[in-house]
Amino acid sequence: MALPYVHTLPHGIHVIDTGFHRPLFDAAYLIVEDGRAAFVDTGTNFAVPRLLAALHDLGLPPEAVDFVIPTHVHLDHAGGAGLLMQALPAATLLVHPRGARHLVDPQALYQGALAVYGQAVMDREYGQLVPVPAERVRSPEDGETIPLAGRPLLFIDTPGHARHHHCIWDARSAGWFTGDTFGLSYRETDSAAGAYVLPTSSPVQFEPGPLRQSITRLMACQPQQMYLTHFGAVGDVARLAPLLLRQVDAMVALAEGLRGAPDRHVALKAGLHTQALQALQQHGVPDSNTALASLALDIELNAQGLGVWLDRETR
Repeated sequence: MALPYVHTLPHGIHVIDTGFHRPLFDAAYLIVEDGRAAFVDTGTNFAVPRLLAALHDLGLPPEAVDFVIPTHVHLDHAGGAGLLMQALPAATLLVHPRGARHLVDPQALYQGALAVYGQAVMDREYGQLVPVPAERVRSPEDGETIPLAGRPLLFIDTPGHARHHHCIWDARSAGWFTGDTFGLSYRETDSAAGAYVLPTSSPVQFEPGPLRQSITRLMACQPQQMYLTHFGAVGDVARLAPLLLRQVDAMVALAEGLRGAPDRHVALKAGLHTQALQALQQHGVPDSNTALASLALDIELNAQGLGVWLDRETR
């Protein structure tokens, strides 16, 4: 029986809704090639039963998974990596060199999130982070190709959202697994024109220059698909990339104009809210208020990240 939270795409790619926050918000991907498998992003600990159920539903045993690949170590992408690895005896964790130590010893990662969210939220949404044994961790270099049952997966360094972020090129589907580098696209923001995409500047390592360079580097492969963690596969990439870059520039201009503003965070949120509403209306979204509501958490996080970036630039 098909699982309601799994959507199958061409080329042996399966989108798994991790259930984090709300439906169609946070995805993990399962790539299957010749009876072997890899997960890209994991969601949180609470997503792990869904990931394992998706594997079982495809008739694959846990031993068939060769790789678990977090795009970066933010907890909505990698929080479940350690717990998932415990269930996959043959898997190697492929993580950015800057992120590896945080998954081998996740205490700093946990404490950082705890300071932001508090214990109740951590317990409810993330759980305790499980370390991954160092001997099961590998960090691909920029430009390195690692095969999954002969299917080449190319890893490139893509800073801008986070310095511990890599993206994975799947030549078979002419698509990138982008994590947060190619922004966010929720189905509530679709219109007759297609998908809408919003950059994510969530704390604490947003850097607009590197992000622009990373997006440009992704586009150099002439991708046909982007596999976003938030949420799902989007096509029409040649239209979306300029939209994304324009919005990065608009967010940066807004932030720079509010550098010394009183109640800066409130002003940043208000400005981002206005920008998003105008963009959604221009995109022709039928119900722009519902669409805007789906972006509320991301607007809050983007405002926080822009504030951190402003303070770092000032120093």
